[in-house]
Amino acid sequence: MRTFTQDEPLTDAELDRFGDFLKACKGGKAMNVEALDGFFAALIAGPETVMPSEYYREVFGGEMSDACEFGSIDEANEILGLMMRHWNTIAATLYKGEIHVPLIFEDEKGELHGNDWARGFHAGDAHGHDGWSDLVNDEKYGGSLTPVMMLYHEHDEDPEMRPDPITPDKREQVIAFMAAGLMNAYEYFRKEREGDLGVDVPEPRRNASKVGRNDPCLCGSRKKYKKCCGGATVN
Repeated sequence: MRTFTQDEPLTDAELDRFGDFLKACKGGKAMNVEALDGFFAALIAGPETVMPSEYYREVFGGEMSDACEFGSIDEANEILGLMMRHWNTIAATLYKGEIHVPLIFEDEKGELHGNDWARGFHAGDAHGHDGWSDLVNDEKYGGSLTPVMMLYHEHDEDPEMRPDPITPDKREQVIAFMAAGLMNAYEYFRKEREGDLGVDVPEPRRNASKVGRNDPCLCGSRKKYKKCCGGATVN
């Protein structure tokens, strides 16, 4: 039976810590925490198992060795541990049949928008694109992604792609429907993840295992950590 680590959800302080690290990544292309939440939600709900080495580049806005500047191996383990705990929180919530509430941050005016979450989700559904296309065309579940696409295209350069103006009250509804749509997508793809017999198939546990200087680098390069992200980024 599939299991997930029992780590506690990230605290506000840990979310701030992780967000500050992402903001400091070189190149300015790293996701923020809101986009990461949407990104992970799509990867977890989707039809394919996606390993960390396949998505690190999207999260950090480039290769870890170029974008990330870890002060020490302990800091690298800390940051990757926070990321994997957040993954496991979303995965465990959806697996239990519970709604994962999108992690959406207020702006300086105290308003919620959700556009970053939608952009992160859209980046995630690029993995397993054919499966997501099947979902969109499904008679029962086809509307699951409509709320996400509304927020994704809200400020589109093409006026024809933009939805009608979204009032604050309507935005709250869109975000609520977005959470429900995520649960629908997870259920839609459940059989593909668990096999045709309907039996849980174990997936690799996304544990934040400690990395030593002589261990294979977590970025998937197959080099030793000290010769890759560790050597290039630790001051």
